[in-house]
Amino acid sequence: MSKHLHTKTKNVKGAVAAGHPETAKVAEQILKQGGNAFDAVIAAQMAAFVAEPVLTSPGGGGFLIAEKNSGKQIVYDFFVHTPREKRPASELDFYPIFADFGEVHQEYHVGPGSVATPGMVKGLFAIHRDLCTLPFNVLAEPAIQLARSGVRMNSFQSGVFDIIKPIYLESPEANKIFGSSSHPGKLVRENELLKLPGMADFLEMLVRDGEHAFYEGDLASEISRICCESGGHLSRQDLQNYQVIKRTPLTFSYRADQISINPPPSSGGILIGFALRLLETIRRRPGAFGSAETLGLLANIQKMTDKARIESLAHADQTETYEGILDDDFLKRFGNEISGRSEANRGTTHISVADSDGNVAGLTSSNGEGSSVMIPGTGVMLNNMLGEEDLNPSGFHSWTPGQRVSSMMAPGILKKRNGEKIVFGSGGSNRIRTAILQLLLNLTDHNMPLREATDAPRIHLEKNILNLEAGFDSDAISKLITDYPDHKIWKKKSLYFGGTHSVCSGPDGYSGAGDSRRGGVSILCNI
Repeated sequence: MSKHLHTKTKNVKGAVAAGHPETAKVAEQILKQGGNAFDAVIAAQMAAFVAEPVLTSPGGGGFLIAEKNSGKQIVYDFFVHTPREKRPASELDFYPIFADFGEVHQEYHVGPGSVATPGMVKGLFAIHRDLCTLPFNVLAEPAIQLARSGVRMNSFQSGVFDIIKPIYLESPEANKIFGSSSHPGKLVRENELLKLPGMADFLEMLVRDGEHAFYEGDLASEISRICCESGGHLSRQDLQNYQVIKRTPLTFSYRADQISINPPPSSGGILIGFALRLLETIRRRPGAFGSAETLGLLANIQKMTDKARIESLAHADQTETYEGILDDDFLKRFGNEISGRSEANRGTTHISVADSDGNVAGLTSSNGEGSSVMIPGTGVMLNNMLGEEDLNPSGFHSWTPGQRVSSMMAPGILKKRNGEKIVFGSGGSNRIRTAILQLLLNLTDHNMPLREATDAPRIHLEKNILNLEAGFDSDAISKLITDYPDHKIWKKKSLYFGGTHSVCSGPDGYSGAGDSRRGGVSILCNI
């Protein structure tokens, strides 16, 4: 299915990259029906509810970066919002589970007390009103058909279910919907057919009744009842008051290229900007890809980015505003700290679309890992964003009521000096920013083609533990780990290191690259 080389534009209607073949196929279908990039990304997102149900949900939220063929850019923030009233921790149903990544375990918290106000449904309708050309029912129909006919589980999606199976096994309704037909006590397995008739009914309700059905109707009452009666914060008023926010992208240059990305209050984009600006501040380009020098520099940059995040938060009253993080003085201090060193510190998915008219769209969405709280009869699991450690750096229950939650999600657009325009984004929780940073460095400093830039091995530094993905030269690794005694060398590529799904349009045509770490595919949409 994937075609990763550039193709001349004569018979091409655009390019798509996504985290599942069915998601990408729906975007391709909409482009062939005459829809634009925004039609395609909305239809693909609804298909992802069915094909990638752990990673994205109507019960979560996300961000869209859009560039119209006029050159105008806009970011739609429809991520989750903290409830307006906070219940005492002693009254909450809020408990830990452990996700098993195979070579590392990560703790998450779930239950009704972990649910924040979902923004996904309002986001889809807001984008549709502003940017789309096809009726909403046309965009929803492929996902409805997919939910009724079923999706054959591939190895990646069944593997994702394995990672977070305690969440789904905890809920009788989730277990009934997503349980394996042939392996009792397990969730849906590879090659099994997953049908979601409740999701089909839910999408048909949205087509018929619009966003108000979710935020103001009987369903809103049911959601708030489930959460409030079971030890959660989310109320009907939270749903009624939710608003999509339109933002101007954070735009900056790196070397001679321009990057536009998800702005604050979300953290991923500005931390990526900080890392790139820091590389410029120390006035040293990375050496050859994978060399000990380059890996050491990249590890130090990641360490300083983590430190900058912590320092910025310390002066931000527990909100991730990141004021001043790109100021020259702030950058210079961290640049000096790097220069003085030896040369030798979640569930998400993304869709990128470019159409033949010059419109591009990148949509990153998340449901966290899911809260284990199902909306009855819909197949929809609500998010657990208030239980995400990455999104609550000052500690659980320290969030401010009535506030947009910050996120690492960072859909963006890279415009290279050679005329190429690359739409990118990644899943991967706290690894999002390091996955995107390394993709951008591969495309700019190392001048790799999109496919090579996506497949190249990655590193990730978190809590002073350096994780190195399989594929680096053993001599370079040996030199690097002398400076990082707390390290982990992974035996193979892993979804732990994120999943960047990107498309490129430019003078030579189109290309796309779905990240195999997260089941990614790309399609060139031929007429």
